[in-house]
Amino acid sequence: MATGVWISLFGYFALMIAIGVYAMRKSTSSSEDYMLGGRTLSPQVAALSAGASDMSGWLLLGLPGAMFVSGLGSAWIGIGLLVGAFFNWLLVAPRLREQTIHYGNAITIPAFLANRFPTRALSLRTVSAIVIVIFFAVYTASGLVAGGKLFESAFTGVYNFGDMSNYAMGVIITLGVVLIYTVVGGFLAVSMTDFVQGCIMMLALIIMPAVVLFGEGGGGFSQASETLNSVDPTLLSWTTGLTFIGWLSAVTWGLGYFGQPHIIVRFMAIRSQKDVPMARNIGMGWMLVSLIGAVSLGLAGRAFAVRNGLDVQDPETIFIILANLLFHPLITGFLYAALLAAIMSTISSQLLVSSSSLTEDFYRLFLHKNATEQQCVAVGRVCVVLVGIVAAFIASDENSQVLGLVSNAWAGFGAAFGPLIILSLMWPRTNGAGALAGMVVGAVTVMIWITLGWNGSFMGGPGIYEIIPGFIASFIAILVVSSMTADAGEYKHIDRKEA
Repeated sequence: MATGVWISLFGYFALMIAIGVYAMRKSTSSSEDYMLGGRTLSPQVAALSAGASDMSGWLLLGLPGAMFVSGLGSAWIGIGLLVGAFFNWLLVAPRLREQTIHYGNAITIPAFLANRFPTRALSLRTVSAIVIVIFFAVYTASGLVAGGKLFESAFTGVYNFGDMSNYAMGVIITLGVVLIYTVVGGFLAVSMTDFVQGCIMMLALIIMPAVVLFGEGGGGFSQASETLNSVDPTLLSWTTGLTFIGWLSAVTWGLGYFGQPHIIVRFMAIRSQKDVPMARNIGMGWMLVSLIGAVSLGLAGRAFAVRNGLDVQDPETIFIILANLLFHPLITGFLYAALLAAIMSTISSQLLVSSSSLTEDFYRLFLHKNATEQQCVAVGRVCVVLVGIVAAFIASDENSQVLGLVSNAWAGFGAAFGPLIILSLMWPRTNGAGALAGMVVGAVTVMIWITLGWNGSFMGGPGIYEIIPGFIASFIAILVVSSMTADAGEYKHIDRKEA
């Protein structure tokens, strides 16, 4: 079995690296090429790149695992994400594509904020870059944890890597392949691999639930429903046992979209503003199919496990367990590749955004203002490797939960950048002081909320997802501080640019 799996995996690895080499020849001659692909993404590539870099291993591990344990109540997370993604494409995408060029042709989110609010340019650029690097180190670690879990679940008892645990080897292989094509090909390589990876992910999420439900030992929808009802009738209920706070914490995941740098940077790189509607339609269609597949997989996997007496110790590995049991080794290898595609597409995007901030917002800003384009590309490649090493260190804890790490980082970005991006694009009175206040208040609120454990239990009741207080506090801070500290010089700058 291991041979067939490895054939598929090596084929996938080779394809990703080949795309990286191709991209290197096309788009690594300048900072804008390496970090934003020269703003030449087609709507198809932009749409699937945004989706694949968004979903990560959470789509094939975290969400099916949550469905496996809690049933349809956990699907509200997916519904919230679907709504949030739609409004992100509708409100943010066209405006960000236009305004990042309008304000100094910014190629990073910190640079855009600095150009948009020149009176607080240095502070905004520095603080936003720090927030990006810190939260992305955690976010990238969640992807490496997913890669480690894949190798641990798939190869333990089947294949041995010697003195190194299968989990540790999974982390190393996942990071190694991502580093090769990201370092070599930059943003274009990341976006092109995202497109391929998005196609693989969607195909896997169509095949897997269908086989689990209608293949040998499946029994179809009716038998799966009967099995789940016999285990726990609430598994098929959208609301039973779900408190209002629990529901709110689930659907407000969608608020995070407005502040995710690795997603909204795709809006900056799309070929033209006119391509945004087509990209939105493609992206939302891909997301809808993929989320339905992930939800179906979790529920069908629970029914299959009960009927066949499977001992599933870690619900987040149900995709891997079923891939091993139900498919030919070559297909199993393809399904593993789909999981790695989900993981790698996000890791590569996060590494590149972190590297871009370190290069443009630290190196070029503080250390070498007159750096050449080739020097910046070289520094960017080094920074990709450094951030990857830090993330691997965080991921060394084998007990880490993918969904937990993702939720913390998602909330941090959503609260720190979400209200700021929305208001900077849509409310002309937003100024630098308000922008800085909102970013700091949002990030600090999330970190305090997590530290005090209020996301697990709040005032003796259920926990409140940290993005809710963080997003609200950030939004209020921007509105209040901007209203109280009007900067006439900044408004003149904005009026002159928009005239």
